[in-house]
Amino acid sequence: MVSVMQPFMDVESSRSYIDELYSPDPQKCLEAIICLKNSVIGSNRQKGSVIAQGVVPRLLQLLSDTSGTVGERIRLESVVTLGSLAKGTDQHVLALIDLGVVPLILQVLLSTQTSPDNDKLSDHLIEACLRCLRTVFQHSSAPVQTIYQDTALVPRLLSLASRSVTCQVCVATILTTACKSADEQNSLMKGGAVETLASQLDSPLPDVQLPALACLANMCYQNRTVSTMVANVTTGKEPTLKPLPALLGCLMGRERSSVVQLEAARCISYMHRAGALSSTDRIVIYRALPCLVRLCHRDRPPRERIAAAETLAYLTEVDIELQRLASISNHLIPTLAELLRPHPQVQDASLAQDMRQAAFRAFASLGANDEDIRKKIIETENLMELVVSGLQDPGGPRVRLAAVRCLHSLSRSVQQLRTTFQDHAVWRPLMQLLHGADKGLEGRDGEEDLLTVASSTLCNLLLEFSPSKEPILESGGVELLCSLTRRPDPALRLNGIWALMNVAFQAEQRVKSQILSCLGTDQIFRLLADSELAVVMKVLGLLRNLLSTKAHIDRIMDEHATQVMQAVILVLEDDHPAEVKEQALCILANVADGDRARDHIMANEDVLKKLMDYMMHTNVKLNIAAIFCVCNLVWREEPGAEQRQARLRELGFYRILQQLRLNKDPQLFDSLGLKPTRLDSGDFISRVKIALAQFLDP
Repeated sequence: MVSVMQPFMDVESSRSYIDELYSPDPQKCLEAIICLKNSVIGSNRQKGSVIAQGVVPRLLQLLSDTSGTVGERIRLESVVTLGSLAKGTDQHVLALIDLGVVPLILQVLLSTQTSPDNDKLSDHLIEACLRCLRTVFQHSSAPVQTIYQDTALVPRLLSLASRSVTCQVCVATILTTACKSADEQNSLMKGGAVETLASQLDSPLPDVQLPALACLANMCYQNRTVSTMVANVTTGKEPTLKPLPALLGCLMGRERSSVVQLEAARCISYMHRAGALSSTDRIVIYRALPCLVRLCHRDRPPRERIAAAETLAYLTEVDIELQRLASISNHLIPTLAELLRPHPQVQDASLAQDMRQAAFRAFASLGANDEDIRKKIIETENLMELVVSGLQDPGGPRVRLAAVRCLHSLSRSVQQLRTTFQDHAVWRPLMQLLHGADKGLEGRDGEEDLLTVASSTLCNLLLEFSPSKEPILESGGVELLCSLTRRPDPALRLNGIWALMNVAFQAEQRVKSQILSCLGTDQIFRLLADSELAVVMKVLGLLRNLLSTKAHIDRIMDEHATQVMQAVILVLEDDHPAEVKEQALCILANVADGDRARDHIMANEDVLKKLMDYMMHTNVKLNIAAIFCVCNLVWREEPGAEQRQARLRELGFYRILQQLRLNKDPQLFDSLGLKPTRLDSGDFISRVKIALAQFLDP
């Protein structure tokens, strides 16, 4: 828990101060605590020594004594000393946490009341407790959830905020660190945090405004309920009451501290993304977005530029108009590109990584939807080289993940896939990244996300018109994608099967055979039973692409007819939505287009019965898909058509088609229970006519 510590003091007489901590004489005890406090200030060595010698439990005991025996001054000096110890190393803070400093201080805050005789000491005690708690809560292992274990604690902390500036700063900071989940956000809202924090924004002191803004931002993040409440709160006094978003807009003014501007913009960004403010709201368009763009500029400190770029990425991530507006604002794209390049004044490697990560994230958001923006990004000097190098960043997965996200956005451009991506051989580092994440790094923090985004990008690079398709397949692409379909993460399974579907589109027979051989029919059945509907749809899409071109259809059905027919029946019999069953019927239509393959349908009574059922289904898209399959079966120019037509007449297919043909009137359509659109209705009747026209006269 605590590393080897140095001796407590450097003089022999020091032991007496330790002994006097346990003295029944309050004055001696107080003097010992003050000596102890002075000895640890600014010295991590002394802090470690004090903790190692077991002094902390005595300080906690003195702090918890409410009997009046030790007096308020001793309690005050005890918590001040604990606060000083908390400013030591991580090990020192962990030691305090393990010894129970957090629940004890919270209990003291809950029970301490200001008395007329001791009001100043009580106020100082409360402030010291809050300062100590704030320091401890900065540690990642702090038990911040403790403040929610007693429902009285949050209201109590909020009530203490009105006592002084120090209390306001400490309470807001404590609540900020304790606000990381939806339950915590909602608990703070119910406890009255929104109103208390809003009132702090009226303070003229940036030191008071800043933690209040940070806490409000954390409360609004991905929480529509809290964000809506914040959007509707007013602050100030009559007659100058002002909606909180308007006050946040004022706090983004250039005359304000840049860190206050940044936190106010973060609040508005989170409120917008949570759905409490629209993308057309003036506070979003004319205050938050320009403020964030401005704070990305080279004249700002690196940390501010990083935070501004990441917040801007989040603000613009899903809205195309915000993306377009940001991309033409204040030379943003070249400004972000500067964050990717080496900065002589930035010697901290971690800081440099954060700068690159923030820039990649911003570019990923800006280029998510608009082709012109992607073109501007890609045409920025040396940017593609920087993106490619980002895929191989040695600093860990976070920069690589951000670079892949950026690449994923840019890969949505058909033109860039054909030109820039090929010129820079983007597929090569992407495949290296995927192979590394898939084989050697499974389970590490961030690697699953990296694999998900990288495989999504690979889906785009494997589109039929992409020049990268062939080299990807030659470097083990099919094997990699098949391995992804076996992953427990549904997003990886989806990406793997989606990419395989792209590979199979208009592919050569050897590629299709490779996919079937590597994936295996057993895995196809497992994927068809997947709990994720999107995975099932893409598996059916893969089968459709595999079963295309007559020669390929016959070859695949010669080898896998039993499994293909079982797969189709499985889908048609299961409780799937209509769009899934439509895909299965389209697979049958493809099979029916094969010279030999169609015999597998004609020989399967169960499949033929299902075709008849779906010809009369209440969903017109299923009708059309079933009739399309029948058309392929009875096409008169194909060998054996006469025998197939006779068999289908015998089963009643011709009679059903005649009935459907007679019911072409929309009112008669309704009488069958069909509810088509006009387009569906026309297509339906057209298909029926085509099918009937193929039948030879009996």
